[in-house]
Amino acid sequence: MNKGMTSVHGRGRTVSKLRKSHNARPPRSRQRTGSVCDSDIDVNLRIISYDDTVRKLDHYYGIVKRQLLQNQSITLGLFPLSSQEKEVADIRTTIYCAASIWSLFQAYRRIDDDRGKAYELGQSCVKCMRGILNCWMRQTENVENFKKGQNPKYALHSKFHLKTGKEVVSSDDYGHLQIDVVSLFLLFLVQMITSGLQIIYTMDEVTFVQNLVYYVERAYRTPDFGMWERGSKYNNGTPELHASSIGMAKAALEAINGCNLFGEKGASWSVIFVDIDAHNRNRSIFETLLPRESSSKNVDASLMCTISFPAFATHDQMLYSKTRSQVISSLEGKYGFKRFHRDGYGTVLEDKRRRFYHSAETKEFEKIECQWPLFYLYMILEGMFKNNEEQVEEYKNKLKPLVKRDKWGDPVIPMYYFVHKDNVEDEQAEPGSQYRQSSPEGTPKNLFLWGQSIWIIASLLMDNLLHINELDLIRRHLPSYNRPRKGGRYSAFQGTASDLVVQVVLIAESMRLQAMMATYGIQTQTPHEVEPVQIWPPKELVKVYQNLGVSEKLGLGGRPTRPIGALGTSKIYRVCGQTVLCYPLVFEVSDFYLSHDMALLIDDIKTELHFVGKYWRLSGRPTVCILIREEHMRDVHFRELLDLLAMLKSGYCDGLKIRTGRLQNLIASSCIEHLDFMNAMDIDLDITPFEQLQHASIGYQSLTDVPTAITYSEDSMSFKDMGLQPTPEVLSVLRSVSTLHGQTQLLGILLRREGRNFQVDGVSVQDRVCALLRQASSLRYWAGVRECNALLSKEVESISPYITTILVSGKQLTAGYGKDEILLDKPVQPAEIHDLFYTPALQAHNVVQAVLQQEVVLYCGKLIATHTQLFNGILNIRIGWVIKAMTYYLHDVCHGKESIESLAPNEVRRLVVKVLSIDEWAHKERLTPQQIRVIDGCLGRTPKRFYEKVFHILSKSTEGVRLCDQLLPQHPTISEMSSGELNFALTVQSLLNRIQHPEYRQIVVELFSVIATILERNPELKFLHELNLDQIVKEAFKMFLKDLGREYTEDMSSFYNASQVAVTSYLARAIVNFMLTGDVRSEIEEGLTFCKVS
Repeated sequence: MNKGMTSVHGRGRTVSKLRKSHNARPPRSRQRTGSVCDSDIDVNLRIISYDDTVRKLDHYYGIVKRQLLQNQSITLGLFPLSSQEKEVADIRTTIYCAASIWSLFQAYRRIDDDRGKAYELGQSCVKCMRGILNCWMRQTENVENFKKGQNPKYALHSKFHLKTGKEVVSSDDYGHLQIDVVSLFLLFLVQMITSGLQIIYTMDEVTFVQNLVYYVERAYRTPDFGMWERGSKYNNGTPELHASSIGMAKAALEAINGCNLFGEKGASWSVIFVDIDAHNRNRSIFETLLPRESSSKNVDASLMCTISFPAFATHDQMLYSKTRSQVISSLEGKYGFKRFHRDGYGTVLEDKRRRFYHSAETKEFEKIECQWPLFYLYMILEGMFKNNEEQVEEYKNKLKPLVKRDKWGDPVIPMYYFVHKDNVEDEQAEPGSQYRQSSPEGTPKNLFLWGQSIWIIASLLMDNLLHINELDLIRRHLPSYNRPRKGGRYSAFQGTASDLVVQVVLIAESMRLQAMMATYGIQTQTPHEVEPVQIWPPKELVKVYQNLGVSEKLGLGGRPTRPIGALGTSKIYRVCGQTVLCYPLVFEVSDFYLSHDMALLIDDIKTELHFVGKYWRLSGRPTVCILIREEHMRDVHFRELLDLLAMLKSGYCDGLKIRTGRLQNLIASSCIEHLDFMNAMDIDLDITPFEQLQHASIGYQSLTDVPTAITYSEDSMSFKDMGLQPTPEVLSVLRSVSTLHGQTQLLGILLRREGRNFQVDGVSVQDRVCALLRQASSLRYWAGVRECNALLSKEVESISPYITTILVSGKQLTAGYGKDEILLDKPVQPAEIHDLFYTPALQAHNVVQAVLQQEVVLYCGKLIATHTQLFNGILNIRIGWVIKAMTYYLHDVCHGKESIESLAPNEVRRLVVKVLSIDEWAHKERLTPQQIRVIDGCLGRTPKRFYEKVFHILSKSTEGVRLCDQLLPQHPTISEMSSGELNFALTVQSLLNRIQHPEYRQIVVELFSVIATILERNPELKFLHELNLDQIVKEAFKMFLKDLGREYTEDMSSFYNASQVAVTSYLARAIVNFMLTGDVRSEIEEGLTFCKVS
């Protein structure tokens, strides 16, 4: 390291101002009084130590000048990927180079007289970060369009011209959508501003950075191309949801929330705001994905940059350890870490002329993936932050033989090490046995700048020239509750007390309701009593936030109209001199019918309180407003609401600490958010606060004029045949029908045929349906309510996040019915929801399914986040089939008469939970084997390690596996995918989904397990011809009937109702027969003679 050391400037600097090094030992206590001689020695030692520090810093300054600043663009301050590149700047590399220069800037601040070096380094860093900002600000139109729909073609670019900052490659020719790059920029921007660097100059730039926050806020549902710029591991141009990108976004949002971009001297309007609910969704989905990186990548080295330096995105020790150990055990080699399994980048077998790979090409790269020394450096950094000296020493020694030297003697980090073409076969036969060569990037003449940057940061830490707290000023490496407390007017992520108290304010809609609640011992306040505090609906707060980040000059429209979630409505806001509390979305009387079910509302209130209690991460207590309306009183479940409020009054809600009280008394301990950006705006807000109902009498006796709900029912006569009659005939029948169900059906025929504006007795069809909806809602006639909602094409609010939650839990979601099912394997935008559920096929089948399926998706999305075990073994949640399972349970198991659509929403939710938890109660309620198979088949449930077994079977089936006239070929299936890969499981699932009878599906699942068992016990066996599963099941059924002495029939009910042991026995016999027909080969001649079945 000391070779080629630059000259050391100025010795004998002022010692009195030297800051104590973080590892400097405290002076030992002496028993005797120190002499003058002792103090002279002490001063001399300190001078020597000081000079040694200066010498080392100047050495690194020389390296930074030669290796990094020498390659910095003279115009914009950007950096290329490698030093030989003279035209294209790489933004990720640029950020890491800036971080490296900044770390040396931080180290120089320890000494008193640096001869201007710290200032030079700081300004180089500022120029670099501003260069990135400059390039991105030319793409404001992209940012605005991306906010609306996260379309990859509107992504901010990750590569620009090195000198001009112009675009160099289009989104069609390169995967620019890399959420982690923008997040990394925001993260280091905060670190550098905190260190005192002035990077942001104008309010236009502040506005743009606020929009960058909006850009990354939806990372949790934005498939991108990831850190390696290629998307899925198949390198076919497909973006994926990447845990590394989502984790980086989560870290950036935590870091920048409440940050003043103008630094300590900044005004209130230069502060950045983060949507706490968007942050929480990113956290939730990031932690759900871990330790997996994406659908195609079970493990990826990029996760080390996310869970450790620089993001430190999770402090869940179990998740952290699991992810870390999986990365190390799967990817570490002698020359560094593989990026991920079957990564072809840099290998001799990769065709550099092609952008994308052919199908199944990734199999060729197995066991010869390039190894990157860069990740040894990340392991050293992790060791430094964890204070693990053994780890630091271990990876330092592993890195040592890989490092090269330039003519100055400076270390050079190769980009990767690859297997020479002559050694490929030997390496694949015995991984790790062959010598590897270093890449063309990462040589003295062509530096790999990302690697050099991380080496400099790691070396400064190892040489004790930089402390981890100087590299991580905002203490990301500490759990949020251990970070220094932020003062000031803005909320900050500070962690949660273990005994968090959720504050609850009870607001009554009117004085007479308040008086009536008091008779039950429930103390409430009216909107007038909490004045001057105003109670707002959450949609009014959305209007305020729409002004955050607006700039006509830049063409930016502020915060997208996204609803404020449960965490956001638990803050108290100060807006333009007013104090505001918003009630949560669950109390919003929505267009959709779920808000009319009191029992569902009660469940939602409990869920909301527990959600806030579990995920609150801000300073100050959350304050939840519970709104009690007069219409709640007339509901048959009103007594249950009173019980809930009484429980809250006791101070606990199912184990959660609750404090109820007057709002004025709770404000002092609340989390308060100052929306100061509104003060700088000259606009009139059209805000409608929640209004108190006024009545002539305020006594609770006057509430007797509120009608109580009745149980309404009517004959469900079908008018389907009227669809064939002419319009005048339909109108004639409509005028004579009095039932709600009948009127709804006839209006539906007219609406589809004549359109919404067709007049019936002077009133449009749409208005007639709306009137019927109001009537059905007041009567709680749920079949009519659902049908009217479906005719009006209504949608559940904020269903998109729940769809995303299902998808990132490693599941697929299928909407629709029958052959017209729509498979969802990536997050959907809110604008796409309508077309997803209101398909012509679904409406033709049963119009009510359009709303019922949305309802079930919502329940599944909520359940999978809180009761994951209910979905064990289910890979594809087919909503139409889940409803089929519910219907089967209701009619065939419980022998109920009512239809699903006539049940109250809370009853539908309970039914969803019931069928999903069949394992818990099937034996107790004495379900028959057929009933269990039907429900499990509808749910698509499979046993543990099922897909690994299918992979093993496929590897033994040369001609593939056939089911329902569909062939699952051996190749390219097993050559492109691995057994533990999510995409393989989804491929098998799509094959099983072709089966239309759920009982038969479960028999096939049992058959796969039996075949796998036989192959495991007889590893020498292989199938020579197609493994036809239908043929084997048919043969087993024939043997079953023969043993019962029955004639062959197509009705397999008796077989479906046989016990699993019996079915397994017949399937095993059928498999052996299948083998004995000559469709199998053994590697030893006696293989069949000793075929073990049990």
